[in-house]
Amino acid sequence: MTQLSAARTPAQEAGAPSDSVKTLYGGKGNRRITVRDITVAKERGEKWPMLTAYDAMTASVFDEAGIPVLLVGDSMGNVHLGYETTVPVTMDEMTMLSAAVVRGTKRALIVGDLPFGSYQEGPTQALRNAMRLVKDAGVGAVKLEGGERSHRQIELIVESGIPVMAHVGLTPQSVNTMGYRVQGRGEEAAQQLLRDAKAVQDAGAFAVVLELVPAVLAAEVTRTLHIPTVGIGAGVETDAQVLVATDMLGLTGGRMPRFVKQYAELRSVIGDAARTFADEVVGGVFPAEEHSVH
Repeated sequence: MTQLSAARTPAQEAGAPSDSVKTLYGGKGNRRITVRDITVAKERGEKWPMLTAYDAMTASVFDEAGIPVLLVGDSMGNVHLGYETTVPVTMDEMTMLSAAVVRGTKRALIVGDLPFGSYQEGPTQALRNAMRLVKDAGVGAVKLEGGERSHRQIELIVESGIPVMAHVGLTPQSVNTMGYRVQGRGEEAAQQLLRDAKAVQDAGAFAVVLELVPAVLAAEVTRTLHIPTVGIGAGVETDAQVLVATDMLGLTGGRMPRFVKQYAELRSVIGDAARTFADEVVGGVFPAEEHSVH
């Protein structure tokens, strides 16, 4: 045990419930994880997992599994709504699905994405839409993309009492300008990423996602910041890791990014179940006597 982890945390000094300071992943309790819990986890060097969720049923499974943070990501555009990119996702869609995830959970901190076009006009627009996710959907925090360019938006949202998770590196909403490629390669690009990470921290973000960033650079960012880093394709040294749930579960078809690990093969399982059901219907096997009402 390191000296840092052995010391009493601020939450312990404040007499916070024991379930909130022992562990984020798998901890028990009757209250929601908060950004304060996330901060304390960074202080004691605890790593934690984050997954995306877009519906109440899947969110409830992840919540019961002890996943402490669920992101209602604009990745819903690709994996749930059938868009080619995240760009078309609307605030109406984000609000509806975020509310479903909130209703399906009891413990996890729910973070709702601000979709493309909902904050780029400036701080006032960003705050208005962040408030909508908090008031109408019930999320505990919002996420938005961009480093230095989003500094003013993050600052106003945080000043208004809404926690913000930032997102730098590969920012999918900027696909039309940066494409899908590793960010932060080369000295100039690495320094810009560091400036972006520091900018969102200075603006008040409680955590920052580092997407598709060289592992060495992500480790440097993690050592430099006092807020947690959440990696996706950013190596092992970040404070937390996030995956898109459909990728992790093996539901997504086609070629997977290198950083994705599939922990199940649900696409084939569901396909087999559907074909078996269809065969039994066509063959007159289902419904059997035990499935019939008299």
